[in-house]
Amino acid sequence: MENRFGVIGLGRFGTTIARTLAQRGAEVIVIDNSEQAINALRDDVAFAVRMDATNLRLLREQNIQDLDAVVVAIGQDFEGLLLTTVTLIELGVKRIIARASTDQQRRVLEKLGVTEILSPEDEVGISVAGRLLNPNLVNVFQLPDDYQIVEVKTPVGVCNKTVLQVELRTRYRLNLITLRRSYEVTDDQGERREEYHILGVPSADTVLYSSDFMVLLGKREDIERFVEVNR
Repeated sequence: MENRFGVIGLGRFGTTIARTLAQRGAEVIVIDNSEQAINALRDDVAFAVRMDATNLRLLREQNIQDLDAVVVAIGQDFEGLLLTTVTLIELGVKRIIARASTDQQRRVLEKLGVTEILSPEDEVGISVAGRLLNPNLVNVFQLPDDYQIVEVKTPVGVCNKTVLQVELRTRYRLNLITLRRSYEVTDDQGERREEYHILGVPSADTVLYSSDFMVLLGKREDIERFVEVNR
């Protein structure tokens, strides 16, 4: 079954979430009161609606209550974020994920009963810190219990080996989610250029190339050990 999500608030943070979800095959509805923001995403998502997200009647007309989850990504207007969140609660949205820019905002949202609260600045800090500590890390997504999803340049020590030969699970306690692989394409002007695309779920005999980026899931210490051992 296709995942269906809503994103309310199309600043940089909300726009990134919406585009990423859509690129990964989800049905996404985005809502903002800015015509410019809506037009910028209209061709990338299933539905883009310009409206006041604090209006219960209008939200109900969009069947927002039937979505799997709604992300409230309003950044500058905390009053608007609160009113929108309360409206979603009244509509019975099954999963609400809200953005908090400060500890005070987080506490207010917790008082409303919101259990999934995003702190974008924290996530950015974790990602930047991870890249500074290990230049091979391209992206870091922090999960609970010290687990991470990381995108890492294929270490030299495992290049040209198959997934089976590397023994990620047994030797490093890591899971390979996918690979981002380089392909040479020809554009409309006949010029050749390099593009990266997701390979899909790698098989045991998939060969790891030096130009690949590995997307790994595991404990931070195990990821660091894998990269260090094979650098």
